[in-house]
Amino acid sequence: MQATRQEILDYLRARSRATVKELDGHLGLTSTGVRQHLTVLEREGLVEAHEERGRVGRPALVYSLTEQGDGLYPKKYDQLANILLEEVRELAGAQALQTLLRRVALRFAEPYRDRVEGRPLPERVNEAARIIRDRGSEVDCAREGEDWLIRQYTCPFPKVAHKNSCVCALDVEFVRQLVGTDARLSTSLLRGDRACTYRIRAAQPASARGN
Repeated sequence: MQATRQEILDYLRARSRATVKELDGHLGLTSTGVRQHLTVLEREGLVEAHEERGRVGRPALVYSLTEQGDGLYPKKYDQLANILLEEVRELAGAQALQTLLRRVALRFAEPYRDRVEGRPLPERVNEAARIIRDRGSEVDCAREGEDWLIRQYTCPFPKVAHKNSCVCALDVEFVRQLVGTDARLSTSLLRGDRACTYRIRAAQPASARGN
C-alpha cells in the first residue's frame, strides 16, 4: 500500500469519516492531490463517498471506509469466538455446546429461507452453493449417483476450527437447513482434504426405508 493512501485509510478508521478539506489539513496536500489518492482507493473498493448537506452551500462529499477497507485492519473475533466456545463447554458441557451451535446455524440460515423453501432438491442444492459463495467461500456442487455433493474449498472460520473443531457442526447444520434434507461431512479441510464435502441424500419414501 502506498504510504499516503495508507495514511488516509488510517485517518478514516480512527475518525470514521472525513472530507477532502479535513484530509488536506492532515496530510499537507492540495485538494487535487488528496482526490487523486481517494479515486484510487475508491476504485480498489476500500473507501466510499456520500453527500452530506451542511447548513449552507452545496453538499460536501464525506469519505469513509468500506467493509473491505475496514477488513484490512486486524480483528480479535477469532480469539473471542474460541474463548466463548471453550467457556460454554466448560460451564454447560459438550452437549449444550452442540445444541448452541445448531441454534446458531438456524439463525444463519433464516435470512435465506425464501431462496430455498418450496424448491426441488437439485435447485436447493445449487442455491445453497450460491449462498455459501455469497458468504465468502469458494464452492461448487455436483451430482454423484443418487447423492449431491457440495464442496467448500475455503473455511469461513479457519482459526476457530483449528482450535475448536466442534464449529464444523455449525456448517453441517447450516447446509442441512438450506437443502432441507440429510447432509453429512465426508471430507474435511481440517483432516487435510482438498475441501469440506457435504454429501446430501434425498429423503427416501417411508416404504423404501422400511424394506
